[in-house]
Amino acid sequence: MLGKQTKYIFVTGGVISGLGKGITAASIANLLKARGISVNLQKCDPYLNVDAGMLNPREHGECFVTKDGAETDLDLGHYERFIDQELTQKSSLMAGRVLLNVIQDERAGKYDGDDVQIIPHLTAAIQKYIIEASKGFDVHIVEIGGTVGDYESLSFIEAIRELGLKVGVDNCLYVHVVYLPYINTSHEIKTKPAQNSARELRGLGIQPSILVARSEEPANPKIVKKISLFTGVKESSIALLPNADSIYEVPLTLEDSGIGDEIVNLLNLKAKKPDLKNWRKMVDLATKDFKKDIRIGLVAKYLDNTDTYVSVFEALKSAALWNDVKIDIDWIDSTELEKTKNLNKLKEYDGILVPGGFGKRGLEGKINAAKFALQNDVPYLGICLGMQMAVIAAARLANFSLATSFEIDPKSKFQVITTMNDQRGKENTGGTMRLGNYNCNLNKASLTYELYKQDKIIERHRHRGECNPKYTEEFDKWGIKISGINPDNKLVEIIEAKDHPFFVGCQFHPEFKSRPTKPHPLFEGFISAILKVKK
Repeated sequence: MLGKQTKYIFVTGGVISGLGKGITAASIANLLKARGISVNLQKCDPYLNVDAGMLNPREHGECFVTKDGAETDLDLGHYERFIDQELTQKSSLMAGRVLLNVIQDERAGKYDGDDVQIIPHLTAAIQKYIIEASKGFDVHIVEIGGTVGDYESLSFIEAIRELGLKVGVDNCLYVHVVYLPYINTSHEIKTKPAQNSARELRGLGIQPSILVARSEEPANPKIVKKISLFTGVKESSIALLPNADSIYEVPLTLEDSGIGDEIVNLLNLKAKKPDLKNWRKMVDLATKDFKKDIRIGLVAKYLDNTDTYVSVFEALKSAALWNDVKIDIDWIDSTELEKTKNLNKLKEYDGILVPGGFGKRGLEGKINAAKFALQNDVPYLGICLGMQMAVIAAARLANFSLATSFEIDPKSKFQVITTMNDQRGKENTGGTMRLGNYNCNLNKASLTYELYKQDKIIERHRHRGECNPKYTEEFDKWGIKISGINPDNKLVEIIEAKDHPFFVGCQFHPEFKSRPTKPHPLFEGFISAILKVKK
């Protein structure tokens, strides 16, 4: 049964990929939540993977992890940051999971001998996942991955068309994101690609309720009348969205265009006056001229896609923003740092951050970066793999030269970082890592405790390795200490160096809980330490 109170907003895209459907969906959710409306978001992706954990980060960007341990598309990170709300595995749906479910049901005889087809069986399964995720919310916003016309997306498009018929016109609307190219030679913006995209969506049985027209250059508002004429979308339901300096400006641009009120009216929602005070304050801060600036060296191994570490970048920018400082983040290929002569490059930076990752490549470079930070009192933040390499760096500087990890040398007897017992044999399988929220107790005599201002925290994880319990008693000799530990299995969660401005490593991913209006304590502490050192 469909929940009576739930309204649906489906977000599709046309012309080209990468237009910002995820940011659009998140921005709409932001505006509705600012009006006191409860919202949920869901990403439907046409990839035949069961989850995003096995996708190549070089091509698809980071793998975002929800509190309940789902490995998801990076758009869920945008969703959480825009609405300051923790999502669950229900908010991520990939075609592979739906197909797997349908095939398992067929094998179990649940279709009573029917021929199993895309319509109605696959589309019905998709609708079931969407309806399940919508329960308990006033509005459920669903982003459909890919572009209209892609073969892979057709079953999802058909599913949301059918669902719109089931819930009725008053309980559903379709937002279509299109592109307005700018022709430099004639200095004009063309609407034909947007017209064609809307026509293709209509050809699949869906008339868009709202058009969000993306462009690299600001478009003349008069163009709205032409778009309306050729797409059948009301002028009041068309928003022009040129490139912004910050993605966090998008909700305000949509609000100023009247789209927030338009959606409320189209769906007959009960809403209060939008409260965007804190959001506007954050955007105003982000666009001001800062008197101070810092440079961060991000020592990474996946450099092919700027979205690979998007949550880390956003967490750094948030912490810098609220510390009233401009931040420049430079990518440093960790493989280049495997040659110690290249370490001089690190002298250019006020702080060093080593993010997560997997595999042997570039690990020695990350260890060298951690060594450099330890020896030169450079503020250092190591996340997941970055913490593990920091422990090895401390051990080697303390004359334990054979210290290594299970990834660097699987046969070594001196694995300071080893595979967790329950992870052995699962190295190449999906959805099996230590994922999602786990508890951590903080040492009250630690810098980390001072940052969190509490002794019990919950953070999100995605890893197979851990600090080898056999060596934790040696930490003191290596100049580091355990400042956070899991109370259930005694897993080391946080380490920090003694007598250092800021040298912190965490086994979890704090970037997943950072918000643009509320920086995460570890990132805030990292930036604050850099500013103190620079004085």
